[in-house]
Amino acid sequence: MNGTQWIIFILIIQVIHFLGTWKLYVKAGRKAWEAAIPVYNAIVLMQIINRPKWWVILLFIPIINLLMFPVVWVETLRSFGKNSLLDTWLAILTLGLYIYYVNYFVEDVKYIENRDIHPKTALGEWVSSIVFAIVAATLVHTYLIQPFVIPTSSLEKTLLVGDFLFVSKFHYGARIPMTTVAAPMVHDTLPILKTRSYVADVDPATYKTSVWNKLQLPYLRLPGFKKVKRNDIVVFSWPADTVYQFFKRQQGVRKPIDKKSNYVKRCVGVPGDSLTIKDGYVYINGEKTVLPYRAKPEFLHTVTVDGQFSNAAIELLGRENLSGNVIRVPNSSLQQERATEVIQAMNLEQIKSDTSYTYYAGNVGNQKVKDYLKSEDMNNMALFNLTEAEAKNYTGKDGIASINKFSYKNPDTSVFPQDPAHTGTVDNMGTIYIPEKGKTVPLNIEVLPIYEKIIKEYEGNDIKVNGNQILINGEVANSYTFDQNYYWMMGDNRHRSEDSRFWGYVPEDHIVGTPIFIWMSIDGINDGMSNWKVRWDRVFTTVNGDGEPTSYFKYFLILLAAWFIFDFFRKKKKVDN
Repeated sequence: MNGTQWIIFILIIQVIHFLGTWKLYVKAGRKAWEAAIPVYNAIVLMQIINRPKWWVILLFIPIINLLMFPVVWVETLRSFGKNSLLDTWLAILTLGLYIYYVNYFVEDVKYIENRDIHPKTALGEWVSSIVFAIVAATLVHTYLIQPFVIPTSSLEKTLLVGDFLFVSKFHYGARIPMTTVAAPMVHDTLPILKTRSYVADVDPATYKTSVWNKLQLPYLRLPGFKKVKRNDIVVFSWPADTVYQFFKRQQGVRKPIDKKSNYVKRCVGVPGDSLTIKDGYVYINGEKTVLPYRAKPEFLHTVTVDGQFSNAAIELLGRENLSGNVIRVPNSSLQQERATEVIQAMNLEQIKSDTSYTYYAGNVGNQKVKDYLKSEDMNNMALFNLTEAEAKNYTGKDGIASINKFSYKNPDTSVFPQDPAHTGTVDNMGTIYIPEKGKTVPLNIEVLPIYEKIIKEYEGNDIKVNGNQILINGEVANSYTFDQNYYWMMGDNRHRSEDSRFWGYVPEDHIVGTPIFIWMSIDGINDGMSNWKVRWDRVFTTVNGDGEPTSYFKYFLILLAAWFIFDFFRKKKKVDN
């Protein structure tokens, strides 16, 4: 729905409320017309049910209002003597329409002016406490801070697999939930049940016309106190997410923006930047990016040892960092007529060449190809994923003769925008412009693949191509003006990260927040609980800042102990008095 449609929808709700409650307003000593005035009628209703006026605010906060409406329905009935368990269930199961029955057909209903609002049973007290605990937690979770766990190694060395984070939503301004009918405190899946936690049509064939999807709110963000800056670590909704359930082959779905899977990467390009990638390094507006001190980017390196790899060398480099094989091909074999074609077909990437051999990253599994090229697997060379500092420090240790940075240079269409006219590699990409809201770019057949997804998917336009002519919403277009800002996100672990190099720009309406605090860190989080090991040096550390991370866990324990001591003596003093 757009803004106008939502105003109409809210007015319809007001009419439904008026028709179902005006007689009850009168019986409570109010005027019938007071049930018809938007917002004011809610304030009056809070007075009738003897609840605080600030509850009205909760009725207009997405997701929170789904919890509050049933509470208000039940409280309204109880204010007119309908206290039974049956009355409560009828109110909830009829979505409040049971109030219509009480309003029109129960003649002897009377308003209880000085009703005791405290639950009369232990169960009622417990339910009341649970409901408002969920309301408070949902407010914090949705608009302030959300817990998050690092599941992959895309930011390894900076953020580790098994880091449990607090993600701030108020730094950039909390995004108002767009999916209005959803379970609180969960993202896109209900625990245990493993089903969707929200109501929406995700079928690619019908999602645009579905009545359910008309309930979606337009994008709106609360004011923040900072903008996304270059090199910020950012949590965002994965733009390319069509996964119904991870690790299970199913037809792709079209999720609402706020129910797409959450990703965390480093923002390396902001609106208005021109970005280039050379040998794995990011260049912004022609200048090489300088990363923060805590950023420890990892790249592929060719490691050469004396003799063969020893266990000591592999342990030093890290078995989990082993990333590829190295082969060598006699230069004489490369003189054969179809040698270049075979090399390309096998996706072999040249590392270096000497007078006798050329060395490649990759594998040749086909014996006929191996015989044709006379290729050999190198027992003293391999690719490892390392930081540049590690590469420098490990050289000369445990038989390691040399470590040299490696990058992919053979261009293909596996990287954004997956188009033959714009080829590249994960380590080398040509210059692209990162769109800024309100800016206009020339549009032609050559650049269309770069901006097509923005125009069609993110900004909701219809695109057709007729020869060399581009039509947007039926009109010929030679330029395009962007409706929102876009960002370029990449992992610090350059060769173990699925990021903007594959699926392109991240729209501003996909931004969730920024990690600010690591409250727990578990090594081996994906290896079963018996293999878990707490990284105590990372517990209660900040994500950003200068210098090495410092754990504040011991200070937290000291404060906690001080509180318990204070509380003990406070209670003891009360008893003595």
